[in-house]
Amino acid sequence: MTQASAAPPAHARHELEHQGYVVLPGLLSAADLASFRARIDELYAEEGDRAGSEFKQEPGARRLANLVDKGEIFEKVIETPAVLACVEAVLGTDFKLSSLNVRSADPGCGAQPLHVDGGELPDARGYAVCNSVWMLDDFTASNGALRIVPGSHRRQRLPSPGEKADDEILVAGRAGTVVVMNAHMWHGGSENRTQRPRLAMHVYYTRGDWPQQQYQKKWVRPEVQRRLSPLGRRLLALDDPRNDELCATGSGRSGFMKDPT
Repeated sequence: MTQASAAPPAHARHELEHQGYVVLPGLLSAADLASFRARIDELYAEEGDRAGSEFKQEPGARRLANLVDKGEIFEKVIETPAVLACVEAVLGTDFKLSSLNVRSADPGCGAQPLHVDGGELPDARGYAVCNSVWMLDDFTASNGALRIVPGSHRRQRLPSPGEKADDEILVAGRAGTVVVMNAHMWHGGSENRTQRPRLAMHVYYTRGDWPQQQYQKKWVRPEVQRRLSPLGRRLLALDDPRNDELCATGSGRSGFMKDPT
């Protein structure tokens, strides 16, 4: 059972319950941002055309996947207390990391259909997926900011293919801001209409009785697993036989990037 280290502020709990998301400005310092960008640039250079291939690659957006395995900076970010407190407000105390990815929307690209993460509705136990979007660049109305439909996590239906929503909004913010959202809320990327890429990190959690999007025990090297903190091990579900069984058949689900068949 994962224990978050702090309760979310009352306004955060209220916004997550009613709107489906909360904005946490200034969670990353300028030094933090520089460190993340530098490591991400290194990984893009090292991985080249393979970048993101551990999960899924996306035309028009550069991706990185399996990031817990690729630097202590990523091992630590999954334990951020303010984010874990908000995740707990959505999922309850039994949750784990589902995946840790980076997405850079290319100029002229980045638009995604409205979707929910995991592609499924809440079940009899309630909400099962909660995502956090870390703005590593400023998010603006023109560079591919996150688009959401507030309150749609309570609609009890998935968006239809290509569906538009009149109440959709864009979530803009300064680099260093984190958006925590109930990932059953309808959301997607918007088109980057600028001449520069727009970079974000997605730290995605799921309820304990759902499979991880990326089976962390498989992907994270033994030497990395050994140096993780006790909280890190719990978040990755490394010692959870239930998770091993769930991920044997159910890992890899995405809300909008479908496996080719």
